Amino acid sequence: MAGLELVEVHRVRGREAVAGLIAAGAALAIVLVGAARETLDLRFLADQYFNVDAIRGLGPFLARGAFNTLRLAVIGEVGGVVIGLAVALIVISKRRWVRAPGIAYVDLFRGTPLLMQLSFIYLALPFVGLRFDVFTAGAAGLALNSAAYVAEIFRAGIQSVERGQMEAARGLGMPYRAAMRYVIVPQAFRRVIPPLVNEFIALLKDSSLVSALGATVASRELLRVARDAYSQTANATPFVVASLIYLLMTLPLTRIVSRLERGLKAPA
Repeated sequence: MAGLELVEVHRVRGREAVAGLIAAGAALAIVLVGAARETLDLRFLADQYFNVDAIRGLGPFLARGAFNTLRLAVIGEVGGVVIGLAVALIVISKRRWVRAPGIAYVDLFRGTPLLMQLSFIYLALPFVGLRFDVFTAGAAGLALNSAAYVAEIFRAGIQSVERGQMEAARGLGMPYRAAMRYVIVPQAFRRVIPPLVNEFIALLKDSSLVSALGATVASRELLRVARDAYSQTANATPFVVASLIYLLMTLPLTRIVSRLERGLKAPA
C-alpha cells in the first residue's frame, strides 16, 4: 500500500508540475503578445512587404519571369523524362557492365548539389570549349539533374509491373525489347505519372537556382526579376509577389497529383 501511495503522490506532483509549466507558458505568451503589440509597427510591415508602389510597372517583367520559369521547368522535365527513361532501362539490365554507368549517373547527380551542377555547366565547361548562355546552361542542368530522379521513378515503376506480364509477352513470341516497349513501359508510365508531376513541381522551384548564374533581361526567371527589383527599391514586396506567383503555379499541380493518386488507387 505504501508503494501505491508513493506512486499516487508522484502522480499528483507530476500533474501539479505540468499545470505550473502550462501556467508559466501562458503568462510568458501574454507578456510576449503585449510586448509585440507595443513594438510591432503594422504600417512598417505593410510598407515593406505589401507596398504597391514597389511593384509598380513590374508586371510585364514578372510575367516574363514566370514564363521563363515555366520554360526552364518544361525543358528540364521533358529532357529528364527522355534521359531518365534511358538510364532506368540501363539500370535494370541484368548485365553488370551495362548497369554500372547508369548507377554512376544516378549517384553523381543525386549526390551533388544542383547549384554546383549548374555552376559546372556554365563556368567550368567553357574550359573545354563548351560555352552556353545562362538559360541554356540552366535548362541543361535541370534536365540532367531531373533525369537522375526520373530514372529512379521509372525503375520503381517498371519493377512494380507484375512479372507475369513479361512472361506472357515473351510467351507470345515477343522479343525482350518489344515486350518492354509495348507491354511493360506503357503500364509503368501510367503508374509513375503522379511522381513525374511532383518532379515537375520540384523543377519549378529549383529553377530559381538559375538566378545564381546571372541572366539577361529577356532570360531572367522569376526569382531573378524579384532580386533585381529588390536591389532597386530596397523593398521586400517583389519577393512576396514572386512567392505568390510560385504558389499559383504549383498549388494546382499539387491538387492534380492528389487526384491522380486517388484515381490510381481506386478499384478498377
